[in-house]
Amino acid sequence: MKKFILAVVAVFVAWGILDMIIHGLILEPLYQQSAQLWRPEGEMMMGLMYIVSLLSSIFFVWIYYALINKSMKNALLYGLFYGLATGISMGYGTYSFMPIPYLLALGWFLGTVLETVVAGALLGWIIKEEEKKE
Repeated sequence: MKKFILAVVAVFVAWGILDMIIHGLILEPLYQQSAQLWRPEGEMMMGLMYIVSLLSSIFFVWIYYALINKSMKNALLYGLFYGLATGISMGYGTYSFMPIPYLLALGWFLGTVLETVVAGALLGWIIKEEEKKE
C-alpha cells in the first residue's frame, strides 16, 4: 500500500508541475487567442481542478497496480497508450466541436502523452513486481 500511495503522490505532483509548464508557459499564448472561451481567472474552480487531478492520479495508478504486470517496459507502454487514448479525446475531440486554435488541440494531445509517459516511468520506478520468497 505504501508504494501505491507514493506512486499516486508522485504522479499527482508530476502532472501538476507539467501542467504549469505546458499550460501556464508553453500554451499560454494560445489560451490568450481564445480567451472568450474560458472563464475569467477569478471564476476558475482551482479546487475542483486539483480534486479532478488527484482522482485521475489515483485511477491511473490503480489500473497499473491492479491489472498490469509490473515492469518498466509495461509501465511506459501503459503510460503511452493511456496518453494516446486520452490525448486524442482531449485535444482532437475538443477541437472537433469547440473553436480552439489547432495548435492548442495539438498541444493538449502532445502534452497529455508526455504527462502520461512520465507518469508511466514513475510507476515503473516505484511499483515493481514483488519478489517471490521460496
